[in-house]
Amino acid sequence: MKKRVVVGLSGGVDSSVAAYLLKEQGYEVIGLFMKNWHDDSVTISDECPWLEDSNDAMLVAEKLGIPFQTIDLSEQYKERIVDYMFHEYEMGRTPNPDVLCNREIKFDVFMKIALNLGADYVATGHYCRKGTIEKEGKEVYQLLSGKDPNKDQSYFLCQLSQEQLAKTLFPIGELQKPEVRKIATEQNLVTAEKKDSQGLCFIGKVRLPDFLQQQLKPKEGLIVEVPSAFSEYGKTTPEFTSEAEQIRFLSEKYSYKLKDGKVIGKHQGAHFFTKGQRKGLAVGGTKEPLFVIDTDVKENIIYTGQGKDHPGLYRRGLFVKDDELHWIREDLALQIDETMDIKARIRYRQPLEKATLYKTLSGLYVIFEKPQSAITEGQFVAWYQGDELVGSGVIS
Repeated sequence: MKKRVVVGLSGGVDSSVAAYLLKEQGYEVIGLFMKNWHDDSVTISDECPWLEDSNDAMLVAEKLGIPFQTIDLSEQYKERIVDYMFHEYEMGRTPNPDVLCNREIKFDVFMKIALNLGADYVATGHYCRKGTIEKEGKEVYQLLSGKDPNKDQSYFLCQLSQEQLAKTLFPIGELQKPEVRKIATEQNLVTAEKKDSQGLCFIGKVRLPDFLQQQLKPKEGLIVEVPSAFSEYGKTTPEFTSEAEQIRFLSEKYSYKLKDGKVIGKHQGAHFFTKGQRKGLAVGGTKEPLFVIDTDVKENIIYTGQGKDHPGLYRRGLFVKDDELHWIREDLALQIDETMDIKARIRYRQPLEKATLYKTLSGLYVIFEKPQSAITEGQFVAWYQGDELVGSGVIS
């Protein structure tokens, strides 16, 4: 009996080639397209992006001679991704819809549908790899970074579980992007030259501010510029009586009040802005560009600083609460007072940075060797041992 694989065909080149490779490897392949969105009033392009994508996915399935259908997951998507995003923005946090979409939709709702179709595996066009090792007589699955360093997407899968990985295949993880395009061209796949999608996961090209403005009401507030000479930045490091004290100190974020800077403009809602943001402030006349260094959604104030080296952008540590902490490798999970040297990133595309994990009673501290720019609440930190992503958590 051939093993059956359901491929999430997105209408892009990566998932098209993933389906082709699986068929070549002798699997019985079924293509499914996920329709996740109905509301076209916030998409950038006039044409309906998911329609074009689902059409391309269908043409690829036809060319490969595999069964194809479209499934509508827009209700689950709205509930699990969109509502969650709005809630996070209202709280002044910046969520990552792509990480959530993988955890909640592709590898949960979608995976269940696939398994109900009798699938042995689900496959996607992600640039990452899966490893299997044996530990104490049990199979343990590894999430490994993709071979193409420019394309590695392991970060987006940082919330997957052992159960999900057990049922997943990543056919293009060993390939470089140009190789994927070459295969698509050789096979005359309609997606061979198609540009990579930049939109929100599976919604198509959405302008995030427009999208948010539909739900979150504009509310005028002040933009405050904090000088780089602000007294808190120059504080001398105290003598620590314990390691715990030092870790807490390194992870503390600066807190600002209106009197700490000067008012330089107005905005339409602090919840539309995120740390490290440079565009959209609409304040001119500064010597260097302004960056958001903090937002206060309660008081509706945005705090900014001049230049990308502004001290308000940097700190060395962050904290993840216990209930927002996730280990892909449960066998490596730290116990209280244990530490682990790792490399970590706080956003997609960021080069891995040396850091140490410290497990405490209430959660996990990640302390970097070098200060990091724009550590943002609500985003995910993911940590690696070599090229294996072993765990992740929501920055608190």
